[in-house]
Amino acid sequence: MTEYKQTYDSKRVITSSEGSMRVFNKIVARMTKLGLSLMGSRVLSVQGRKSGEWRSTPVNLLVIDGQRYLVAPRGHTQWVKNLRASGTGRLQLGRKVETFHAEELADADKIPALRLYLKKWAWEVGTFFSGDVTKDSPDEVLHHIAPGVPVFKIN
Repeated sequence: MTEYKQTYDSKRVITSSEGSMRVFNKIVARMTKLGLSLMGSRVLSVQGRKSGEWRSTPVNLLVIDGQRYLVAPRGHTQWVKNLRASGTGRLQLGRKVETFHAEELADADKIPALRLYLKKWAWEVGTFFSGDVTKDSPDEVLHHIAPGVPVFKIN
C-alpha cells in the first residue's frame, strides 16, 4: 500500500504562505491581464459566496479535445468554494473577459484531466503534492488524490 504525505479529501487546502509563490501569482496575474498568457494562464474571477464581492486569482486553463477545464491543485480553496456556490465565473486574458458556467467533475471522471494537467504544469504545481504524485503516476494514484483536487468543466 502506498503511503501519502498528504490527506486527499474534501478538507485539503494548500495556502500560498510561501512569499515567492505570492509574488509569482501576482506577476502571472499582471501579465495575463495585459494579454500575455503563460502556458494557458487566465485570471479567474468568482463572486464571493458570503460577501458578493468579485475575487480574482491566476489559474491554468486546461483544454482536452476542445473542452476546457479548471483544476485546483491546491485543493478546496476559496475560489473553489465560491465557484461551487455560484456556478459561474469569469476568465480574463488581456481585455477579453468571458463569463462561463462550471460543472464540477466526479472523482472518477477527473483522471484524464489530472494526468494532462500534471504533464503540462508539474514544474509549477508539483510542490502542492509533496511528491505524492507525478505526471507518470498510475491511475490508482490519480484516483486516490482526486477527492482532494477539484476539477471543473467550463461551459
